[in-house]
Amino acid sequence: MKYLYLALSSIILAYIIIVLFTYLYQRKLLYHPSENNYTGDEIQFEYKEVFIEVDKDIKLKSWFLEKDLKKDKTILYFHGNAGDLTNRVHKLNELNKFNVNILIISWRGFSGNPGKPTEENLYNDARKSVVWLNEAGVKNKNIILYGESLGTGVATELGQDNSFAGIVLESPFTSIADAAKIYYPYLPIDLLIKDRYDSSKKIKNINTPILIMHGKKDDVVPFKMGVELFDKANQPKFSYFSENDDHMMEFNDQLMNSLRKFLGLNA
Repeated sequence: MKYLYLALSSIILAYIIIVLFTYLYQRKLLYHPSENNYTGDEIQFEYKEVFIEVDKDIKLKSWFLEKDLKKDKTILYFHGNAGDLTNRVHKLNELNKFNVNILIISWRGFSGNPGKPTEENLYNDARKSVVWLNEAGVKNKNIILYGESLGTGVATELGQDNSFAGIVLESPFTSIADAAKIYYPYLPIDLLIKDRYDSSKKIKNINTPILIMHGKKDDVVPFKMGVELFDKANQPKFSYFSENDDHMMEFNDQLMNSLRKFLGLNA
């Protein structure tokens, strides 16, 4: 009986340690600024490197692909939870084929930026980027919010304003809590989670056109989450659900055609 008590006590203690570790270091598990994917792509576009002030002593390194601010719509691109701006070159090469302006920002704590990423900090970064575009002469009605992975949570948050031209969500999740439960089913996620990005609740507040893109072979964010968001979204809504794409979607002709139709743009 003594040994059983000791064994149970050890298991309980180990579990408590795991819970405490997860709670204290959860943002290290969520945000991966040093993780690099898709490096080595050749830049096939011209851009200005700009720094957007979002807080005292914090300016975000960003790339601005400017064509015609008065004539063309502007894509405001929010990237995912890993890597830096160079990891999106392959996507920017394709998006730049459209007659659009593009502003892609890097979050605080990413791409050498100072500061720490949190849900509220990323929302602030995004809102200040909208202000930066406004001051450059771009009205919200000409801005398309584009969220990739984690960035879809930010795009959904801002999209509730219903003042933008449209919203594109690539490989979206319903909420961080829902995603975390897949990876940590043995933890009380609802009690531990700090940064929730609850798109499942917020998407019902969006009435502007929305395009949801997701690959059925996504092994990071389950495809069913993209379908759930699409089902909850209001009209007008559109989807591009690919049979073969994983989390980082291939910007092939099919995807680009879906984007072109949604945005009402010419290549």
